[in-house]
Amino acid sequence: MATLIVHENTSPVEDAEALRKACQGLGTDEKAIIKILGHRNATQRQLIRQAYEELYQEDLVKRLESELSGDFERAMYRWILDPADRDAVLANAAIKKSDYCVIIEISCAHSPEELLAARRAYKIRYKRSLEEDLAAHTAGDIRKACFSH
Repeated sequence: MATLIVHENTSPVEDAEALRKACQGLGTDEKAIIKILGHRNATQRQLIRQAYEELYQEDLVKRLESELSGDFERAMYRWILDPADRDAVLANAAIKKSDYCVIIEISCAHSPEELLAARRAYKIRYKRSLEEDLAAHTAGDIRKACFSH
C-alpha cells in the first residue's frame, strides 16, 4: 500500500498559480493537478481554492469541472470540496440514482453537527432541503427508515 506524503510548508498562491497553468493551453496537465492536490490536506486545498478565486475571480471547482471529465473530474471535484459540500453533492447524486446506501452511510457515520452542516450545504447548493428531496424520491421501507421518529 502506498503512503501519501502531505507537504506542510506550501504556498496556496503558488499552488493556485500552478493549477491555473495546468489548465491552460492545449489539454490539461492532469499529472500536475494530482501532484498538487494529491499532496495537500483538506485545509490546504481550501486555502488553494480561496487563493485561486482571489487571483483569478473564478471558482477552482468550476474550472476543474470545465477542464476534466469522467471519473477523474468527479474525484477532483469532490476532493476539493469541504466535507459538508461533498456530503451534499454525494447525497444529491445518490438520491438521483436511488442509491440509498450513500444516504445511510452519511446519516450513520456523521455526528449531529456534521449532519446539520451537510443539510445546510445541500439547501444552499440545491435551493431545497435534503429532506424534501428524500421524501420525493423514496417509498416503502427506505422512506420509513428516513422519516420515522
